[in-house]
Formats: sequence, C-alpha cells, structure tokens
Amino acid sequence: MNGILLLVGVVILACILAHHFTEKLPIPTLLVFIGLGMLFGENGLFRIRFNDYSLAETVCSVCLIFIMYYGGFGTNWKAARPVAVQSVLLSTLGVLFTAGLTGLFIHLVLRLSWLESLLIGSVIASTDAASVFNILRSRSLNLKFNTASLLELESGSNDPMSYMLTVVLVTLMTGGDISVPLVLAKQLVFGILFGVCIGIAASFLLRRSHAAMAQGDTIFVFAAALIAYALPSMLGGNGYLSVYLCGILMGNAPIAQKRDLVRFFDAITGITQMMIFFLLGLLVTPVHLPRVFIPALCILVFLTLVGRPVAVAALLAPFRAKAGQIALVSWAGLRGAASIVFAIYAVLHNAPLTYDLFDLVFCIVLLSMGIQGTLLPRMAHRFAMIDDNADVRRTFNDYQEENDICFIKLHLDEGHPWAGKLLREIVTPPDFLVSLIIRRDEGVLVPSGSTRMLAGDLLVIAAREFENRASLTLQEVSIDASHKLCGKQLRDAPPAPGTLVVLVQRDGRTIIPTGDTGVQAGDTLVVARY
Repeated sequence: MNGILLLVGVVILACILAHHFTEKLPIPTLLVFIGLGMLFGENGLFRIRFNDYSLAETVCSVCLIFIMYYGGFGTNWKAARPVAVQSVLLSTLGVLFTAGLTGLFIHLVLRLSWLESLLIGSVIASTDAASVFNILRSRSLNLKFNTASLLELESGSNDPMSYMLTVVLVTLMTGGDISVPLVLAKQLVFGILFGVCIGIAASFLLRRSHAAMAQGDTIFVFAAALIAYALPSMLGGNGYLSVYLCGILMGNAPIAQKRDLVRFFDAITGITQMMIFFLLGLLVTPVHLPRVFIPALCILVFLTLVGRPVAVAALLAPFRAKAGQIALVSWAGLRGAASIVFAIYAVLHNAPLTYDLFDLVFCIVLLSMGIQGTLLPRMAHRFAMIDDNADVRRTFNDYQEENDICFIKLHLDEGHPWAGKLLREIVTPPDFLVSLIIRRDEGVLVPSGSTRMLAGDLLVIAAREFENRASLTLQEVSIDASHKLCGKQLRDAPPAPGTLVVLVQRDGRTIIPTGDTGVQAGDTLVVARY
C-alpha cells in the first residue's frame, strides 16, 4: 500500500514538474504521460510489473466519469449551438459509419471474422476529448466556421456510442443472450433521461440553496457527477452519455461560485488524465507492440485517410461545409484513452480475439496521438482554417474564468465618505465599476448613476485582477499580548521591506488598515509579501 502511494506521488510530481517543458514540445502533452508509464513499466528503467487489467479498467472508468463530466461542463452551449446538429450527427452516425467502414477494411485486409473486425472498429471509432481539448487550447487554434466548437462537442459526446457498440459486440462474441434493439434503446433512453433530469435538478438545487459546509457546492457537484453516471448504469443505461449531458446542463446554468467549480474540476481532470495515460503506459508491455505494429499502422492509415473522412464528408456535406473544414475535422479524429479502456473491457469479458486487442489499440492510440496530434496545428494552417479574429477560449464555458476581471466587496459603514451620495457623484478609478448593491431591507439592487448609496450597503465592485500573482503572497500573523505590535498603531511599527499589512481581522470583522489603525491582542494581520 505504501509503495503504491509513493509511486502515485512520485509520478504526479514528475508529471507536474515536467509540464513546463512538455507544453513546449510539438507533440501532445498527454503522450508524455504514456511515455512515463512505459518508463516505469516492466520493460522500462524501473521494471515495475503491472498486469491487473481489472484494476486498470476500474481506475480508468472512474477517471473517465470526471473527464466526460468536465467535457460537458466546459462546453459553451451558446457557441456550440450553431453546430450542435452536425456535432450530434458526427458523435452518433459518424461513429457508426466509422466503425462499420473500419470493420469492413479489417475483415477484408486482415482476414478477421466479421464480429472481431467490427469490434476493433467500434473500440477505436470515437475521438479523444482530452487530447482534442488539450491541443486546441495549448496551441491556440482559433478556427473558422465554429470548427473548434464542433470538434469539442463531437469529441466530448462520441464515447457513449463507441461504448454501446463495444458492449453489444462483446456480448454477441461471448455468446450472451441479447436483444440488440432493446440494449441500444435502454442505453440511449436511460442515458439521456437521467442525464437531463439530474442536470436540471442539481442546477436547481444549487441555485436555491447553499451548502452549510465550506466548499459544499463543489462537493455537491462532485456527487452529482457520480450519481449521473451510476444511476443509469445500474438500469442498463449509458452512464457516460448521462454524465456528459449532466455536465452540459450544469455548466451552462447560472450557478454561483462557478470559478471554484472550474478550478476544482481543472485539478481533478488534470490528475485523472495523468493517471489514465500513466496507468495505461504502465500496463502495456512494450516488447509486445512490434507484433501488432503493422496491423495497427494499416488500421490507422485507413481510419485517418479513408474511414473517418468518408463518414465526416457524408454527414457535413449536406450542411454545405467547406472542404477545408471537412478535411480538418477528419484529421482531428484523435484516438485516446477511452478506446484503450473499451479494449480492456473486451479483454476482461473474454471476447475471442486473434490479436491482443489491448496491445493493438494501444499501438493505434500511440500512432494517432503522435502523428495526428503533432500535425494538427500544421494541418489547420495548411487547410486555411485559422481565423485571426476568433478566440478558441470563448468556445469553452470557463473562458470567463480566464479573463482579468475580479469582484471585490466594500461595506459602507456609518461615516463612510460614499454614504448618502449618488453613484455618479463619486470619483472612481478607470476600469472600476459598482456592479451590485446589497441592501439589508431591499435585497440586491442593480445600480445606476442616480442610485443613492446608504450606510450599511454592501457594494460589489468589478475591477481588474492583479496579474502577477506569482510574486505576491499573503501570510497571517496572530497577535497576542506579548507581540511587539500589540498596543501600537501601524505607523509606529514600520513593516519590513517588501511587506505591507493589507487586512486586520478582529472579532469576526475585517478592517482595511491605515496608519492610525491600532493593533490589539487577538487581532490577525494579513501581511502581503512581494
């Protein structure tokens, strides 16, 4: 147990420390985590033998829940709406067409049975949301014709169809009794129903109530994501579809404290992506990959140059999509972690296979991320799809968290120079706006220039956030009777160079200090160091 925890800690630290360098590499960052896993694996430097497919599937499946949820949560529906129909077609019929065409190729060229060929095609038919999101953001690919939103919505929503096809084909190959129409109906109906209902209910509860405990809203959303996956899955529905829809509804709802949620799920999905790709790299045996390299390369070449382009062209051409857009969307079909997880599912359920499906799909994913992912920015320029007036960040729902605006509060006590004045009568700095006034008897007021401010009002002010946060830290200093500042005014105790007392906390109140502010026993000083 201690050894596992030590390994996890070392790997996460290595991934974070390496991120500063890997983000500058032309290859997708997530590919580096696979390399780290292989480095720790049985053929690597550390020679850790790990072949527990069941544990790997459990861990990766749980990680995918949060990746899928945050993929939906971060989708800006307003930006995605114009291409929603095209995205849904690509994530459903597109996956079906791609799986069928790829399965046909495998059957004819590799001479595998129809069911095994279609299973391989189904496992690799979906695109990887984490890889697509990572490249679009890290390379700032500002694309024409809402193509970024199209790719984000498609890659975030096409795993459920691939998973459904995989489950059906594995059941048929293992001789299980199954009604394909009934299974597909249950997967879709329960997945959509529970995803929508849980998303609406959770958003409603978040808006109407506030958790009593610190960060309770964040824990509430965490629990909602788990329920959105588990409940439909227990009834035969598609949990991945449900949790993705739940994420879209909650991410686009007017939820308070969304910044905290974004930061929390940024951290969670960052860790889960590292964990998935590292674990898969650890699970693979690199010396086995040459056995499947040639068939993997053949499948990827067909998939990239024929299978996906034909499916994409057939579905986007009726919408009069430009040739460059069709070409780029075709190229952007990166394979990723979900495909490997679905391959592990097939292996664990003892589907009769000619090739080691895990090794085959792992090799396809490595080639796809290494070739398609690396060349995606170049292809965007080659197909003339870069729009200098677009901003890819606006296609994500957390764009508002990346700007430089923050909100501060100001309480007007008796005697405050603003108390009793009209808003237009006060002089404020540029880029400084009183956004809301919270008044004890009247509630929340949206002010105008003729609004009179009163003693007791709480002002919510929008201002530009300090940008160089790396050079500024805050430290709390507790004052007791023996402290050298106790009983003195701040002007009588000049701060050390590079420090400034910015707050005094006293008896549950916050005091903005001046030189006349006296320091008392029991105070807590908040000191800025820069």
